[in-house]
Amino acid sequence: MSDIQSPLPGTFYFTPSPGEPSFKSAGDSVSEGDVIGLIEVMKTFIEVKATEAGTFESYEIGNEQPVQAGQVIAKLK
Repeated sequence: MSDIQSPLPGTFYFTPSPGEPSFKSAGDSVSEGDVIGLIEVMKTFIEVKATEAGTFESYEIGNEQPVQAGQVIAKLK
């Protein structure tokens, strides 16, 4: 199992825009470099990418929730 951590503080989004499906769902295959979410910092959106391949397990934080640098935001198997 592997954790994906936030690279910086901000607001985390696991959908590309309101009303759209999540970037990843439980059981989805994940490749290194896949976008799993976005972090908004001062109206700028930064992609959060997987650093290794695996199977997506879960988001560990809610959509549109504040996040700190280093906080676990998702888990891979």
